[in-house]
Amino acid sequence: MSTARIIELTEYIPKKIEREEITPAIEEALWRNYKNQVKVEPPSFQTGGKWKLTSQGWVGHIPLTPEFHLALLPKVQLKNLFGMLEYAYQLKSFRFLQGLINCQSLEEFYSQLAYLLARRILDRGRKGFYRAYVPKTGQLAYVRGRLNMRQAIQKPWDVKLRCHYEEHSGDIEDNQILAWTLFIIGRSGLCSERVSPIVRQGYHTLQGFVTVQPKSAKDCVGRLYNRLNEDYRPLHALCRFFLESSGASHERGDRTMLPFLVDMAKLYELFVAEWLQENPPQGFFFKPQHPVEIDHNRHFRIDLVLCDAATGEARAVLDTKYKAPDRAADTDIYQMISYANVTRCYEAFLIYPTPLKELLDVRIRDIRIRSLTFSLDDELDQAGQVFLQDLLVLS
Repeated sequence: MSTARIIELTEYIPKKIEREEITPAIEEALWRNYKNQVKVEPPSFQTGGKWKLTSQGWVGHIPLTPEFHLALLPKVQLKNLFGMLEYAYQLKSFRFLQGLINCQSLEEFYSQLAYLLARRILDRGRKGFYRAYVPKTGQLAYVRGRLNMRQAIQKPWDVKLRCHYEEHSGDIEDNQILAWTLFIIGRSGLCSERVSPIVRQGYHTLQGFVTVQPKSAKDCVGRLYNRLNEDYRPLHALCRFFLESSGASHERGDRTMLPFLVDMAKLYELFVAEWLQENPPQGFFFKPQHPVEIDHNRHFRIDLVLCDAATGEARAVLDTKYKAPDRAADTDIYQMISYANVTRCYEAFLIYPTPLKELLDVRIRDIRIRSLTFSLDDELDQAGQVFLQDLLVLS
């Protein structure tokens, strides 16, 4: 890390790089693996003979080669980025990020968050990891659980009995998620010299009894908890963040370092939805990711639906757009018309992090579509209250 050349790119702000700095290997890695994260324009008379790189709404760290890395920086203040993560990954109530607000970079934040996860895993290990009964099938010298009678009758000479039984084991998905996440963190190359040994210690503690196998962020969502594993809930929430930001699976392979990438559009969507669910206006509630089925082959999810608390009736449909165009795109307007029609709402709102230069306020038959701002420039809770005031006035 210390000897690598690190190029910093801020969201949507182009940066020119000298022609000789982008080798064919770097060019291929950018084109093959990161075309969605970084727009690359080759040297030409339009770029002054230099490479032109533009971050496309992602933040994090990309190790293209051991000697050349990209640091993708957010437009928002780091403290607000951390605040968005707290809400988006439902960490606020666990007070995980207290003390991390003073981190000076995303890499430092990643390292500190990895330390918190590894320490909590080790603390749980000292108390004993959660175990559950796992179904097993095996050839045993004695009857255990349920005997496979058909095999016993067909092969009476076989002294081994095929039994179906349950074993009280710690090699369960709850712990496999922790082990895989620490494995991914260990390969990120972003942990400090102080943190790396703690991450390794946590990983090796789990590795002793857990099958280390790939897990995804989806495995961390919708899990069932009880009084014996309730403290796994925040651990899995942290694991979800690390797994979602660890890069696509094709990046893993045999590479010694993995990218750390946060999709700001997705983070903004998650943040706005979680904030509004925690702070609903009186007399209303929000439905996030509301599923709508058009027919057997067509369905979609609406980011947010504002509903009347007394009747459950949908009052408005809302969709988040993490971009700052001068005006709303026609495709986004058509999308909101579809949402409004299918939910039988007459009010639709597009939510942006900054005000549009041309504020949107159009009426298509009975449907009115407008733009609103949930700002990321100010203190987030204050910005949320301003957003709610504007929403209730308009809806």
